[in-house]
Amino acid sequence: MSENCTHDCSSCSSNCADRDPKSFLEAPHPNSKIGKVIGVVSGKGGVGKSMVTDLLAVNLAKRGYHCGILDADITGPSVPKAFGLTEKAMGNETTLFPVKTAKYGIDVMSINLILPNDTDPVVWRGPVIGGTVKQFWTDTLWDNVDYLLVDMPPGTGDVALTVFQSIPVDGIVVVTSPQDLVSMIVEKAMKMAEMMNIPVLGLMENMSYVTCPDCGKKIPVFGESRIDKIAETYGVPVLAQLPIDPSLASACDSGTVEDLEESYLVDAISALE
Repeated sequence: MSENCTHDCSSCSSNCADRDPKSFLEAPHPNSKIGKVIGVVSGKGGVGKSMVTDLLAVNLAKRGYHCGILDADITGPSVPKAFGLTEKAMGNETTLFPVKTAKYGIDVMSINLILPNDTDPVVWRGPVIGGTVKQFWTDTLWDNVDYLLVDMPPGTGDVALTVFQSIPVDGIVVVTSPQDLVSMIVEKAMKMAEMMNIPVLGLMENMSYVTCPDCGKKIPVFGESRIDKIAETYGVPVLAQLPIDPSLASACDSGTVEDLEESYLVDAISALE
């Protein structure tokens, strides 16, 4: 604590031990109505975190919930493509309006809905990226959203810290894959959530196995799963183990993720409800 402390954390930039973590929280758009905020995180990239976010939103929508996706992966946004969104987000001086998906009306806000071209790179410093994520929370009109899913960038850097400190996250889902390296790195994400007092709702393992088309046997292509051990260590449930399924990748590539009939996320959805 500074010797000149006024005990008014709202006007102080110091990160002292006596500071209430809730003092960092940003208010959403004044007209927003948001139920639960769920972060989808991973320790590293390439494990299918965005695909899991998309599938969670679709499955929640199928159950009658109005969902939104805040794409916080500013330098690697992929949510709009998975839903086939080409329309740009509109706004005025005070408000950003999310783009709705065609089938279930899922509200999406992503940097690729603002950039002139989808392939334009975002070559920004960390503070600017963090500020953009905050704006997606404070300036976007999330109208009567039951579940707002935050698709986090991989790792435990600036944006993850910004989200955990600025947005009242009710819990996170951690996505991993079977490789030993990934299992080690995902524990970093678990420990960060623990440090930030963010509840971990459960783990989801992607690329867990491939099903033999002839005999139906599950083959662990990337080695035996370690997700049960990690879950036991941290006392959290395993929500799903997703297979390597070409239809999932094809749906994300073609923008038809809302048309998928197969659901691997029954336990995961139950944990969010």
